[in-house]
Formats: sequence, C-alpha cells, structure tokens
Amino acid sequence: MIDVKVSPIGKIIPGDGATYHKVNFSLLTFYPKIQEVVEGEIVEIADFGAFVRIGPIDALLHVSQLMDDFISYDEKQGVLLGKETRRKLSSGDQVRVRITAVSLGKAGSSGKIGVTARQPFLGRLDWIEYDLHKTKEEAEKKPAQKQEAPQKKGETK
Repeated sequence: MIDVKVSPIGKIIPGDGATYHKVNFSLLTFYPKIQEVVEGEIVEIADFGAFVRIGPIDALLHVSQLMDDFISYDEKQGVLLGKETRRKLSSGDQVRVRITAVSLGKAGSSGKIGVTARQPFLGRLDWIEYDLHKTKEEAEKKPAQKQEAPQKKGETK
C-alpha cells in the first residue's frame, strides 16, 4: 500500500480488543499478462527448474524453458548447468523472462505463472549482455567481409 491515511478517530466495540478506523490508501498491484517480458530474481533452484520472483509472486522457469542445451541439476551447488554452453543458473541470479502461462487462483490463494527464457535476449542478464556484444561484433564484421566481385576485362561500371 502506498500513501496510507488513517483517521485518528475510531470506534471501540465492547468485548473486542481492536479499534476500527477509516482508512484511505493507494494500492500498487501486479497483474501478469501473457507475452509480457519481466525481470526477476531466482529465489529457488530445483531439479525440474527455477522459481523466479516477479513482483509479489514466484513464477516457474521449467528446465525445458531455460536454454537450448541439455541441462543438469547439481544438488550440491544448487545450480542448473548447461552441458554445451556451461552456463549456470543459481539462486540470486537476475533474469529476464517472458510470461507464457497465467493461472490465477481464487481470492486468498496464489496462482501459477509459467515463464520462458528460450527466446533471443532472454535469460540471465549477463548472458544477454554477452549475446548482445557477440551479435554487435558479428554485425560489424559483415560489411568488412562483403567484397565486390572482380571485374572482367572490358567491363565498366
């Protein structure tokens, strides 16, 4: 809640130990939308995936949605590890993910949110930085590699 204003005058009900006051407040809410890209923190790692805290709720990042690689779970270190890429995901890592599934429960119960990181420029934030840098380098190399075809004798441009 933001900007809470409680009236100093309240009511006392006999037999009840509480006081009741009028309150005005602003409320900041989070409503996840499918296809929305969000950033969050990994709060738990399990053999089936990781839980990402996005706002007030934890979303499931299933191992099949983490990266295009075979992933193993190292229970001792508490990390998910890509076999080929050697990329690790552990608690405390910051990630960017896309919401793929939303199932909100009834009032009082939390819902379920599914997310993916298997799309370009999603995943752990330092992986994204590396991929951006690599893409930029490749783009800069392409114009240098383009060379004009050699002219044949007698041809003019």
